[in-house]
Amino acid sequence: MTDKKKILIIQPIHKAGLQLLENNSNFDFEVIENIEIENLKLKIKNCDGISIRTKKIPSEVIQLAQKLKIISRHGVGYDNIDLKLCKEKNITIAITANANAAAVSEHVMFMLLSIAKGKNMYDNTVKSNNFKDRSNLPKALEIWNKNILIAGFGRIGQALIKRCLGFEMNVFVYDPFISSNKIQSLGGTKIENLKKEVSNMDVISLHMPLNENSKNLINYDLLKSMKKNCIIINASRGGIVNEKDLNKALDENLIFGAGLDVFEKEPPDSDNQLLNNDKVFLSPHTASFTEECMKRMGIETAENIIDFFDGNLKDSKIIDIK
Repeated sequence: MTDKKKILIIQPIHKAGLQLLENNSNFDFEVIENIEIENLKLKIKNCDGISIRTKKIPSEVIQLAQKLKIISRHGVGYDNIDLKLCKEKNITIAITANANAAAVSEHVMFMLLSIAKGKNMYDNTVKSNNFKDRSNLPKALEIWNKNILIAGFGRIGQALIKRCLGFEMNVFVYDPFISSNKIQSLGGTKIENLKKEVSNMDVISLHMPLNENSKNLINYDLLKSMKKNCIIINASRGGIVNEKDLNKALDENLIFGAGLDVFEKEPPDSDNQLLNNDKVFLSPHTASFTEECMKRMGIETAENIIDFFDGNLKDSKIIDIK
């Protein structure tokens, strides 16, 4: 390359990723912290590549990018990008495919154990000087020998199954795109129909993209068919779980509890009833926010940009836009 490529880093990434670009003489980069639409419109006109985190990049912004060739997603989801427009403009979309599986799968286990074991209940009992009331507290649940359904079996699902098997759980997997042999080789059992099997599950962990098929997948009718001790974890995309239906199901004791790291609207509105429901454990879309993972994602985000312009970007990192 002779001309330096101009790269916009929309929302900061880990300094280790920035250093890769800084140390490469083929690139100039600018970190954009003002992510207002008008500022992005101004900045994107002459850039060759961008990285994005959670910010939704409207079509009107991408339309202005005359030289844009690569969007490097800091993460694995890409519902904040107009895929159709990127295909029309021949813009490659890359993800940090290898960076966040460990962090997110650990976060799922953290949520699951916290809910099953009554973390807040026990902690508050001691801190409020009610230790003597311990025998009267609701009983916690074991996850040993329980059935967990992993819905979506990409890298995160495959990292999660290892942790579940470590707790001697019975793992079932729903993913139409993964073969039974692959699932069995990793210790799981494939199911073909999610809606028919949820009534047999003690835990359901969601790891699928948000699309027409998955939107409101977890709704009141499905919740009614679940075990009363069932725990639902969503660390994939908001909108897969219908939040009003979930709140109603929790209030009616249809299921035991839920853990949400993602929401239909982020941040959730202040009148979202789940914010005041003691049976749900919430985190602010931070399942991957470990020091180690943020460093890996920052490095991989920058590497994907560098590899693209060097002609070395692996197909496994590229989103195949249909």
